[in-house]
Amino acid sequence: MAERMVGKQAPRFEMDAVMPNKEFGKVSLEENMKNGKWTVLFFYPMDFTFVCPTEITAMSDRYDEFEDLDAEVIGVSTDTIHTHLAWINTDRKDNGLGELRYPLAADTNHRVSSEYGVLIEDEGVALRGLYIINPEGELQYQAVFHNNIGRDVEETLRVLQALQTGGLCPANWKPGQKTL
Repeated sequence: MAERMVGKQAPRFEMDAVMPNKEFGKVSLEENMKNGKWTVLFFYPMDFTFVCPTEITAMSDRYDEFEDLDAEVIGVSTDTIHTHLAWINTDRKDNGLGELRYPLAADTNHRVSSEYGVLIEDEGVALRGLYIINPEGELQYQAVFHNNIGRDVEETLRVLQALQTGGLCPANWKPGQKTL
């Protein structure tokens, strides 16, 4: 049986990544925590696929909104940083990513995907997992999708804002509305 993760300390990670300036670097949960940032960590199955670029670019197009909410976005797959860079260097009209505003991390040893419970072991790829982690490192939200379905960036922003209220948010709560 799967162990509950929400409400517990999120698994710590440090991964190689392609940064927004297209240079290779590192991303880590500890760094985000040290900087008092929320972390929006999302896993996707593979580079150069069809659904993935739609959600990766949608998150990038709305990055300013995440930044305004003191959140760092990190995309992760089991592909290498070199494959990530090739995909970023491919124009959007050619099924590439073009410019991205946040890093894409490489979980080539599958450790992070496994620790977050999204690794499809026999395929070596991740499900579409989305995790929101507060600045203290507590996992506050988790959603895992079938790989045929892209995520809703609007919903991700809504959930992040709801968590940041610190209050009780009723069904269909929208930013700016009263909490309970």
